[in-house]
Amino acid sequence: MSTARVINGGARPEALSEPVPKASVIVAVYNAQATVRECLASLLQLDYPASHLELLCVDNGSTDATPRLLAEYDGKVRLLHRSFRGPAAARNHGVRHATGEVVALTDADCVVDPSWLRNLVVPLQDPQVGIVGGRILSRRPCNMIEAFGEQIHDHGRAMNEFNPPYVITMNWASRLDVFTRLGLFNEALLRSSDVDCAYRMVQAGYRLVYEPTAIVYHRNERTPWGLAHEGYVHGFHAPRVAGLHAAFIQRARAERKATPGAQRPVVRNGRRHWSDPMLWALFNFGKRVGRWHAGWAIRRARP
Repeated sequence: MSTARVINGGARPEALSEPVPKASVIVAVYNAQATVRECLASLLQLDYPASHLELLCVDNGSTDATPRLLAEYDGKVRLLHRSFRGPAAARNHGVRHATGEVVALTDADCVVDPSWLRNLVVPLQDPQVGIVGGRILSRRPCNMIEAFGEQIHDHGRAMNEFNPPYVITMNWASRLDVFTRLGLFNEALLRSSDVDCAYRMVQAGYRLVYEPTAIVYHRNERTPWGLAHEGYVHGFHAPRVAGLHAAFIQRARAERKATPGAQRPVVRNGRRHWSDPMLWALFNFGKRVGRWHAGWAIRRARP
């Protein structure tokens, strides 16, 4: 089982031991007219040498004003199109067109910190590292529910508490050759393809590393209904990934039980609030409904 490096929150990672690698940043976009401008503006402000930076935006068949907005960035961003629906397909299309040594991923509803990419690529100097995931915070200003979303997207927990660990594509970097050798994302999965890919990376012998100084700000759900629906989506799609990796998950959990006290220290996003139990209950209720619906759909599809 892999062990991920944890760096104390706020500390800068070790400096790159050589000039920064050429990096391709890929953003999959679908009907993102409300957020894509801010996302691309933040990427264009990255503290990264322009000669070593490639920005790719993959439109996944948007039907709103997104294509028109993306056209404004032609010449600054490579604009690609992938009609086969799903974020996995769009991201894979970007990876296949990437020319960088490193591929970094974020989402169209995220804004990246200027030092995000520079900090995110540092752990990839170690050839045993397969994926680096950075810190995911809520866009500011934010309400109570949006701030709670930082716990749902807590990469410190995902990579250092959960067994098996996983990484979220809104803040992800891998070396292109490793990513390609692994087979990229599973396009049959409309959601949770990042979890599936991370599981395959760990099974291939690579480590997952949490880099808390590589920060993105995500537009989290802001209403009770939105939070419950997010839980529903998690619950509905998780069983399929669990089924693909059932034996691996069982081994990982058995290993964890066999090594009590082996839990690694975690750098959390830091927020704790009186409303947390109530909001977790709402999110988990959505997950239970999603799991029930997924099970019902599977049973109904049987001959």
